Amino acid sequence: MPNCHRSVMLICYGMPLRLYDKSAGMTPVPSIEHLRADLINILDRQQLTAFFQPIAAMNEARAYGHEGLIRGPSNSFLHSPINLFRTAEETGLLPELDFACRRAIIRAFVTENLPGKLFLNINPVCLTLPNYRPGATLELLQEAGLPPQRVVIELTETQPIANYDLLREAVRHYREMGFRIALDDLGEGFSSLRLWSEIRPDFVKIDKYFIQGLPGDAQKRQFVRSIQHIAVNTGTRVIAEGIESAQELDVVRSIGIGLGQGYFLGRPQKKPELNTSYICTPAATPQRTGTVIASSLLVHVPTVSPKDSNLHVCELFATHGDLNALPVVQHGRAIGLLKRHQFIEHFARPYSRELHGQRPCTMLMDPAPLQVEHNLSLQELSLLVSSGEHRYLADGFILVDQGMYLGMGTGRDLMRAITELQITAARYANPLSGLPGNVPIQNHIQQLLDKGQDFVAVYADLDHFKPYNDLYGYAKGDDILQMTGQILKKAVEPGTDFVGHIGGDDFVLLLRSEEWRERCEAILAEFASSILPHLQEDHIKDGGYHALNRSGERVWHALPALSLGAVEIRSSALSSHHEVASQASAAKTMAKRQQGCSLFIERRSHTGHPLSGSTGYLPVDTPGTEYTALQAH
Repeated sequence: MPNCHRSVMLICYGMPLRLYDKSAGMTPVPSIEHLRADLINILDRQQLTAFFQPIAAMNEARAYGHEGLIRGPSNSFLHSPINLFRTAEETGLLPELDFACRRAIIRAFVTENLPGKLFLNINPVCLTLPNYRPGATLELLQEAGLPPQRVVIELTETQPIANYDLLREAVRHYREMGFRIALDDLGEGFSSLRLWSEIRPDFVKIDKYFIQGLPGDAQKRQFVRSIQHIAVNTGTRVIAEGIESAQELDVVRSIGIGLGQGYFLGRPQKKPELNTSYICTPAATPQRTGTVIASSLLVHVPTVSPKDSNLHVCELFATHGDLNALPVVQHGRAIGLLKRHQFIEHFARPYSRELHGQRPCTMLMDPAPLQVEHNLSLQELSLLVSSGEHRYLADGFILVDQGMYLGMGTGRDLMRAITELQITAARYANPLSGLPGNVPIQNHIQQLLDKGQDFVAVYADLDHFKPYNDLYGYAKGDDILQMTGQILKKAVEPGTDFVGHIGGDDFVLLLRSEEWRERCEAILAEFASSILPHLQEDHIKDGGYHALNRSGERVWHALPALSLGAVEIRSSALSSHHEVASQASAAKTMAKRQQGCSLFIERRSHTGHPLSGSTGYLPVDTPGTEYTALQAH
């Protein structure tokens, strides 16, 4: 059976390909005949090597499965899977290569004794070809001693599907043998949403384009939320591909997606290892981080099965007067929702009880209620509910754990919880800038420490602010404080970074975005240009002004400037927000020693040793302490 590997995606369909060797400066490969001979030799000698990339069950800190990938001999032009499969396509050897790949991957998976499921790539077009031979994969599995229940057939759409009837039949055959089905690269193919509808896969893998940059892209987040919503309501599990940072991982998990794949979690290797350092169980999350999630709204209500009669449902509604809806649950999954007002209204009609009383309750259920993962944050849940239909507020929503039914939540409780969060945020916000104040700042630092996440703490302080406030007036001073708050807020990455207003002219940033230094430099440049309209021209020209000090003496004062003191925090070395505040304050003090707008970066580790990657050290008085300084005027 031809099994088109995902690398075939780069084939120009219907057109001959020319192969190039990157190492030779894009020089054409000598001849297709030589390549065919090389490929035949590789197949005869079984010189293909299997690599595996882990797929993480993120809520359980374990490998749910591994995707099988293939490489040719390391000293060959055909080492690259792109070149390997292009050559097979050009020379008519794709079926032979496909079989050899499956054999190599299955044998290696069993030899390495890898845990979880094996994900095997197949192009769905190949399942509809005349030479498709059912049972070829099953034979390989029986030979290796691997049950088909541990194998997921991963369909990668690289060409338009011509015959959906044949495809459905092939998928049905796979399922009857015990295989499960995954749809790969959702959002990239020709008709992936239709393919989802036609084959009803057990898994869908969201294309990495929608995951990369997810924390800072509201449109991508809405797309991923929508996919997760569809998946929960169709009994499908979502796998997020291309996770390459802790920030992307956090957002993926906050949306409720439990399976992930990407370089941040593990690279393709012969013996892959899963990075579990940033993965924790959802049960531990609320206690350790203070994050309020959907499970806090969980209410246990009676459930019914699809076989229960309408009369039985009537009795339940009559017994439980405060019950607005009844979930219909089958094999641990919610397949619908029965709504009190609609149900009672229907049975109030003449003869409805006599005609429909003994019929199964599924005839009156809503087959597409809102279902959300229990570890979804309340903020994300609120967006999901408010962007959906109004009935979600009235009827409530179903809480699930990886698609398995847990209980119900009500729109009333959600609105109450969101209101309480907003009131709490407003209570502790700085009234001038509207930014979070001391309590939220301390809580956020503690959350990062408890979660084991490294970050950069930046203490931002306005220099020479009091003389300006005294000379120009408090209204002008407030304008500068508000301007500074806006500059800081605009510079951070939403959903990843945090900015707060300690009070007066002191601010703090907690940065987890990789380009944090560039953000700090941009803040200084923005402040240096934005402060000018708030100053008199003669003061700008002179670089300062004379004003009375606290003793009533007329002294010279420099223009207002912004000092940033940054310190890289290793959460494993600290346990309290007090320690972070102390180190950030010390860095700020060093920054204020510079004239004009300045950034001081402390790159000392918490053990007293310089951190790796430090550049441009500038020694100061403290023995064993080194800093990097940047100055902007």
